[in-house]
Amino acid sequence: MLFLELFGYLLVILVAAEIFVNALEHLGEKLNISEGVTGSIFAAVGTAMPETLVPLLAIFAGTSNAAVNQEIGVGAILGAPLMLSTLSLSLMGFAVLKRRGIQGHLTPEKTGLKRDLDFFLMAFLLAFVAMFIPHGEGWVRGGIAFIMVMIYFVYVMMTLRASAKLVEDGHATEAGSPMMLTRLGLPYTLFFIIVQLALGLALLIAGAKGFIHGVEAAAPLIGISALLLSLLIIPIATELPEKVNSILWIRKRKDTLAFGNITGAMVFQGTLLPAIGISLTPWVPQKEILLGVAITLVAAFWLRWAALNAGLRVWHLFVNGALYVTYLTAVLV
Repeated sequence: MLFLELFGYLLVILVAAEIFVNALEHLGEKLNISEGVTGSIFAAVGTAMPETLVPLLAIFAGTSNAAVNQEIGVGAILGAPLMLSTLSLSLMGFAVLKRRGIQGHLTPEKTGLKRDLDFFLMAFLLAFVAMFIPHGEGWVRGGIAFIMVMIYFVYVMMTLRASAKLVEDGHATEAGSPMMLTRLGLPYTLFFIIVQLALGLALLIAGAKGFIHGVEAAAPLIGISALLLSLLIIPIATELPEKVNSILWIRKRKDTLAFGNITGAMVFQGTLLPAIGISLTPWVPQKEILLGVAITLVAAFWLRWAALNAGLRVWHLFVNGALYVTYLTAVLV
Protein backbone atom coordinates (compact mmCIF):
# COMPACT_ATOMS: atom_id res chain seq x y z
CA MET A 1 0.00 0.00 0.00
CA LEU A 2 2.83 2.38 0.88
CA PHE A 3 4.53 1.88 -2.48
CA LEU A 4 1.22 2.39 -4.35
CA GLU A 5 0.89 5.69 -2.50
CA LEU A 6 4.43 6.70 -3.51
CA PHE A 7 3.67 5.77 -7.12
CA GLY A 8 0.50 7.89 -7.03
CA TYR A 9 2.37 10.93 -5.78
CA LEU A 10 5.01 10.44 -8.47
CA LEU A 11 2.26 10.55 -11.11
CA VAL A 12 0.99 13.81 -9.59
CA ILE A 13 4.52 15.25 -9.79
CA LEU A 14 4.95 14.17 -13.42
CA VAL A 15 1.67 15.80 -14.46
CA ALA A 16 2.49 18.92 -12.44
CA ALA A 17 5.93 19.18 -14.04
CA GLU A 18 4.40 19.12 -17.53
CA ILE A 19 1.90 21.86 -16.57
CA PHE A 20 4.63 23.96 -14.92
CA VAL A 21 7.12 23.60 -17.79
CA ASN A 22 4.48 24.48 -20.37
CA ALA A 23 3.48 27.66 -18.49
CA LEU A 24 7.10 28.62 -17.81
CA GLU A 25 8.03 28.43 -21.49
CA HIS A 26 5.11 30.69 -22.37
CA LEU A 27 6.01 33.12 -19.57
CA GLY A 28 9.58 33.40 -20.88
CA GLU A 29 8.33 33.85 -24.43
CA LYS A 30 5.75 36.45 -23.36
CA LEU A 31 8.33 38.47 -21.41
CA ASN A 32 10.91 38.08 -24.22
CA ILE A 33 13.64 36.84 -21.90
CA SER A 34 16.46 34.37 -22.51
CA GLU A 35 16.39 30.65 -21.82
CA GLY A 36 19.10 31.27 -19.23
CA VAL A 37 16.83 33.46 -17.11
CA THR A 38 13.86 31.14 -17.57
CA GLY A 39 15.85 28.06 -16.55
CA SER A 40 18.37 29.40 -14.04
CA ILE A 41 16.11 31.76 -12.09
CA PHE A 42 12.39 31.19 -12.77
CA ALA A 43 12.41 27.39 -13.03
CA ALA A 44 15.20 26.83 -10.51
CA VAL A 45 13.69 28.95 -7.74
CA GLY A 46 10.10 27.94 -8.50
CA THR A 47 10.71 24.20 -8.31
CA ALA A 48 13.12 24.58 -5.36
CA MET A 49 10.40 25.96 -3.10
CA PRO A 50 9.10 22.63 -1.68
CA GLU A 51 12.53 21.30 -0.69
CA THR A 52 13.56 24.73 0.62
CA LEU A 53 10.78 24.44 3.20
CA VAL A 54 12.12 21.14 4.62
CA PRO A 55 15.31 22.46 6.29
CA LEU A 56 13.57 25.71 7.30
CA LEU A 57 10.72 23.82 8.99
CA ALA A 58 13.20 21.43 10.60
CA ILE A 59 15.26 24.30 12.06
CA PHE A 60 12.45 26.69 13.03
CA ALA A 61 9.44 24.44 13.69
CA GLY A 62 10.69 20.92 14.20
CA THR A 63 10.12 18.53 17.07
CA SER A 64 11.28 19.12 20.65
CA ASN A 65 14.55 17.32 19.85
CA ALA A 66 16.70 20.25 18.75
CA ALA A 67 19.74 18.11 17.89
CA VAL A 68 17.74 15.91 15.50
CA ASN A 69 16.10 19.00 13.97
CA GLN A 70 19.51 20.53 13.29
CA GLU A 71 20.80 17.28 11.78
CA ILE A 72 17.80 17.11 9.45
CA GLY A 73 18.20 20.78 8.56
CA VAL A 74 21.93 20.56 7.78
CA GLY A 75 21.52 17.28 5.89
CA ALA A 76 18.69 18.65 3.75
CA ILE A 77 20.63 21.87 3.03
CA LEU A 78 23.77 20.05 1.87
CA GLY A 79 22.04 17.00 0.38
CA ALA A 80 20.21 19.00 -2.29
CA PRO A 81 23.34 20.37 -4.05
CA LEU A 82 24.92 16.91 -3.78
CA MET A 83 22.00 15.26 -5.54
CA LEU A 84 21.62 18.03 -8.13
CA SER A 85 25.30 17.95 -9.14
CA THR A 86 25.45 14.15 -9.40
CA LEU A 87 22.26 12.09 -9.66
CA SER A 88 20.07 14.69 -11.41
CA LEU A 89 22.67 15.35 -14.12
CA SER A 90 23.23 11.64 -14.76
CA LEU A 91 19.48 11.07 -15.15
CA MET A 92 19.47 13.73 -17.88
CA GLY A 93 22.21 11.74 -19.61
CA PHE A 94 20.15 8.54 -19.42
CA ALA A 95 17.11 10.43 -20.78
CA VAL A 96 18.89 11.20 -24.06
CA LEU A 97 21.26 8.21 -24.28
CA LYS A 98 19.15 6.37 -26.86
CA ARG A 99 18.64 9.42 -29.09
CA ARG A 100 22.10 10.99 -28.92
CA GLY A 101 24.39 8.08 -28.01
CA ILE A 102 27.15 7.90 -25.41
CA GLN A 103 29.28 10.38 -27.39
CA GLY A 104 26.32 12.65 -28.19
CA HIS A 105 26.81 16.39 -27.79
CA LEU A 106 24.99 18.47 -25.18
CA THR A 107 24.71 22.14 -26.06
CA PRO A 108 23.69 24.38 -23.15
CA GLU A 109 24.56 28.06 -23.61
CA LYS A 110 28.10 28.17 -22.22
CA THR A 111 28.31 31.64 -20.68
CA GLY A 112 25.22 31.02 -18.53
CA LEU A 113 26.40 27.55 -17.49
CA LYS A 114 29.84 28.92 -16.56
CA ARG A 115 28.24 31.77 -14.57
CA ASP A 116 26.00 29.34 -12.64
CA LEU A 117 28.85 27.00 -11.78
CA ASP A 118 31.30 29.78 -10.89
CA PHE A 119 28.85 31.35 -8.44
CA PHE A 120 27.94 27.97 -6.97
CA LEU A 121 31.56 26.94 -6.46
CA MET A 122 32.42 30.30 -4.90
CA ALA A 123 29.56 30.07 -2.39
CA PHE A 124 29.88 26.36 -1.61
CA LEU A 125 33.60 26.69 -0.90
CA LEU A 126 32.71 29.42 1.63
CA ALA A 127 30.15 27.07 3.20
CA PHE A 128 32.88 24.43 3.47
CA VAL A 129 35.32 26.85 5.12
CA ALA A 130 32.64 27.97 7.61
CA MET A 131 32.47 24.43 9.05
CA PHE A 132 35.95 24.88 10.54
CA ILE A 133 35.24 28.25 12.18
CA PRO A 134 34.47 27.86 15.93
CA HIS A 135 30.95 28.76 17.02
CA GLY A 136 32.43 31.36 19.35
CA GLU A 137 33.50 33.34 16.28
CA GLY A 138 29.91 34.29 15.55
CA TRP A 139 30.80 37.51 13.78
CA VAL A 140 32.98 35.60 11.30
CA ARG A 141 30.20 33.11 10.58
CA GLY A 142 27.72 35.96 10.25
CA GLY A 143 30.02 37.72 7.80
CA ILE A 144 30.34 34.58 5.65
CA ALA A 145 26.56 34.10 5.68
CA PHE A 146 26.04 37.72 4.57
CA ILE A 147 28.59 37.33 1.75
CA MET A 148 26.76 34.20 0.54
CA VAL A 149 23.43 36.06 0.41
CA MET A 150 25.10 38.87 -1.55
CA ILE A 151 26.61 36.31 -3.95
CA TYR A 152 23.11 35.18 -4.91
CA PHE A 153 21.93 38.79 -5.31
CA VAL A 154 24.83 39.58 -7.66
CA TYR A 155 24.22 36.33 -9.54
CA VAL A 156 20.56 37.25 -10.21
CA MET A 157 21.55 40.75 -11.35
CA MET A 158 24.20 39.41 -13.76
CA THR A 159 21.85 36.75 -15.16
CA LEU A 160 19.12 39.33 -15.82
CA ARG A 161 21.61 41.76 -17.37
CA ALA A 162 22.85 39.10 -19.80
CA SER A 163 19.33 38.26 -20.95
CA ALA A 164 18.88 40.92 -23.67
CA LYS A 165 22.14 40.03 -25.42
CA LEU A 166 21.28 36.31 -25.35
CA VAL A 167 17.86 37.01 -26.87
CA GLU A 168 19.57 38.93 -29.69
CA ASP A 169 21.90 35.97 -30.26
CA GLY A 170 19.00 33.57 -30.70
CA HIS A 171 18.67 32.19 -27.16
CA ALA A 172 15.20 33.58 -26.47
CA THR A 173 12.74 31.32 -24.66
CA GLU A 174 10.39 29.66 -27.15
CA ALA A 175 7.34 27.62 -26.17
CA GLY A 176 7.30 24.23 -27.86
CA SER A 177 3.52 23.72 -27.70
CA PRO A 178 0.35 25.74 -27.09
CA MET A 179 -0.44 26.69 -23.51
CA MET A 180 -2.61 24.07 -21.83
CA LEU A 181 -5.22 26.48 -20.46
CA THR A 182 -5.76 27.98 -23.91
CA ARG A 183 -6.77 24.52 -25.13
CA LEU A 184 -9.64 24.75 -22.64
CA GLY A 185 -10.83 27.95 -24.27
CA LEU A 186 -9.20 30.46 -21.92
CA PRO A 187 -7.49 33.52 -23.45
CA TYR A 188 -3.73 33.63 -24.00
CA THR A 189 -2.84 36.41 -21.57
CA LEU A 190 -0.14 36.95 -18.96
CA PHE A 191 -2.75 36.50 -16.22
CA PHE A 192 -3.70 32.99 -17.33
CA ILE A 193 -0.03 32.07 -17.84
CA ILE A 194 0.51 32.97 -14.16
CA VAL A 195 -2.62 30.99 -13.22
CA GLN A 196 -1.30 27.86 -14.96
CA LEU A 197 2.14 28.41 -13.43
CA ALA A 198 0.60 28.63 -9.95
CA LEU A 199 -1.50 25.51 -10.62
CA GLY A 200 1.57 23.53 -11.72
CA LEU A 201 3.62 24.73 -8.72
CA ALA A 202 0.80 23.93 -6.28
CA LEU A 203 0.54 20.39 -7.67
CA LEU A 204 4.34 20.03 -7.47
CA ILE A 205 4.31 21.06 -3.81
CA ALA A 206 1.39 18.75 -3.00
CA GLY A 207 3.00 15.83 -4.80
CA ALA A 208 6.41 16.45 -3.20
CA LYS A 209 4.89 16.73 0.29
CA GLY A 210 3.00 13.47 -0.15
CA PHE A 211 6.12 11.81 -1.46
CA ILE A 212 8.10 13.07 1.56
CA HIS A 213 5.60 11.52 3.98
CA GLY A 214 5.79 8.22 2.12
CA VAL A 215 9.59 8.20 2.16
CA GLU A 216 9.67 9.11 5.87
CA ALA A 217 7.38 6.16 6.56
CA ALA A 218 9.67 3.86 4.58
CA ALA A 219 12.93 5.19 6.10
CA PRO A 220 12.67 3.23 9.41
CA LEU A 221 12.52 0.05 7.36
CA ILE A 222 15.93 0.99 5.91
CA GLY A 223 17.41 1.73 9.34
CA ILE A 224 19.52 4.89 8.83
CA SER A 225 20.24 7.96 10.99
CA ALA A 226 18.41 11.29 10.81
CA LEU A 227 21.51 12.87 9.24
CA LEU A 228 21.76 10.25 6.49
CA LEU A 229 18.00 10.38 5.99
CA SER A 230 18.22 14.10 5.31
CA LEU A 231 21.37 13.81 3.18
CA LEU A 232 20.08 10.99 0.98
CA ILE A 233 16.32 10.46 1.20
CA ILE A 234 14.91 13.97 1.63
CA PRO A 235 16.68 15.50 -1.43
CA ILE A 236 15.53 12.56 -3.57
CA ALA A 237 11.99 12.95 -2.29
CA THR A 238 11.79 16.72 -2.62
CA GLU A 239 14.21 17.76 -5.35
CA LEU A 240 14.55 14.87 -7.77
CA PRO A 241 10.89 14.55 -8.85
CA GLU A 242 10.75 18.23 -9.80
CA LYS A 243 13.86 17.89 -11.95
CA VAL A 244 11.62 15.95 -14.31
CA ASN A 245 11.37 19.44 -15.85
CA SER A 246 15.00 19.14 -16.97
CA ILE A 247 14.38 15.69 -18.47
CA LEU A 248 11.38 17.02 -20.40
CA TRP A 249 13.43 19.94 -21.71
CA ILE A 250 16.54 17.96 -22.68
CA ARG A 251 14.43 15.41 -24.55
CA LYS A 252 13.05 18.36 -26.55
CA ARG A 253 16.67 19.48 -27.21
CA LYS A 254 16.22 22.56 -25.02
CA ASP A 255 19.58 21.95 -23.36
CA THR A 256 20.00 25.48 -21.98
CA LEU A 257 16.71 25.28 -20.10
CA ALA A 258 17.46 21.74 -18.88
CA PHE A 259 20.89 22.57 -17.48
CA GLY A 260 19.82 25.99 -16.22
CA ASN A 261 17.05 24.41 -14.15
CA ILE A 262 19.64 22.28 -12.35
CA THR A 263 22.64 24.64 -12.12
CA GLY A 264 20.38 27.58 -11.21
CA ALA A 265 18.90 25.50 -8.39
CA MET A 266 22.45 24.64 -7.30
CA VAL A 267 23.24 28.36 -6.96
CA PHE A 268 20.01 29.02 -5.04
CA GLN A 269 20.53 26.01 -2.75
CA GLY A 270 24.27 26.63 -2.42
CA THR A 271 23.98 30.23 -1.23
CA LEU A 272 20.82 31.20 0.68
CA LEU A 273 20.17 27.93 2.52
CA PRO A 274 23.79 27.31 3.64
CA ALA A 275 23.80 30.93 4.89
CA ILE A 276 20.88 29.99 7.17
CA GLY A 277 22.64 26.79 8.24
CA ILE A 278 25.86 28.65 9.08
CA SER A 279 23.92 31.18 11.15
CA LEU A 280 21.47 28.91 12.99
CA THR A 281 23.00 25.42 13.30
CA PRO A 282 26.31 24.04 14.68
CA TRP A 283 27.52 23.56 11.05
CA VAL A 284 30.36 21.24 12.07
CA PRO A 285 32.52 19.01 9.81
CA GLN A 286 31.02 15.56 10.44
CA LYS A 287 32.46 12.85 8.19
CA GLU A 288 29.23 12.22 6.20
CA ILE A 289 28.86 15.96 5.59
CA LEU A 290 32.52 16.49 4.66
CA LEU A 291 32.42 13.65 2.13
CA GLY A 292 29.16 14.96 0.66
CA VAL A 293 30.57 18.48 0.28
CA ALA A 294 33.76 17.11 -1.31
CA ILE A 295 31.80 14.97 -3.80
CA THR A 296 29.57 17.96 -4.66
CA LEU A 297 32.55 20.22 -5.35
CA VAL A 298 34.29 17.57 -7.48
CA ALA A 299 31.08 17.03 -9.49
CA ALA A 300 30.63 20.77 -10.10
CA PHE A 301 34.29 21.25 -11.10
CA TRP A 302 34.04 18.25 -13.45
CA LEU A 303 30.93 19.62 -15.18
CA ARG A 304 32.54 23.03 -15.56
CA TRP A 305 35.72 21.54 -17.04
CA ALA A 306 33.83 19.23 -19.44
CA ALA A 307 31.54 22.01 -20.66
CA LEU A 308 34.24 24.63 -21.23
CA ASN A 309 37.22 22.53 -22.34
CA ALA A 310 36.20 19.19 -23.79
CA GLY A 311 32.73 20.01 -25.16
CA LEU A 312 29.95 18.50 -23.07
CA ARG A 313 28.91 14.97 -24.08
CA VAL A 314 26.40 12.51 -22.70
CA TRP A 315 29.04 10.31 -21.07
CA HIS A 316 30.35 13.23 -19.03
CA LEU A 317 27.10 13.21 -17.04
CA PHE A 318 27.57 9.54 -16.19
CA VAL A 319 30.76 10.50 -14.32
CA ASN A 320 28.58 12.70 -12.09
CA GLY A 321 26.30 9.71 -11.52
CA ALA A 322 29.30 7.56 -10.61
CA LEU A 323 30.29 10.15 -8.00
CA TYR A 324 26.86 9.78 -6.39
CA VAL A 325 27.23 5.99 -6.32
CA THR A 326 30.67 6.48 -4.74
CA TYR A 327 29.14 8.61 -1.99
CA LEU A 328 26.34 6.10 -1.36
CA THR A 329 28.83 3.25 -1.14
CA ALA A 330 31.11 5.14 1.26
CA VAL A 331 28.40 6.24 3.74
CA LEU A 332 26.29 3.08 3.69
CA VAL A 333 29.05 0.48 3.65
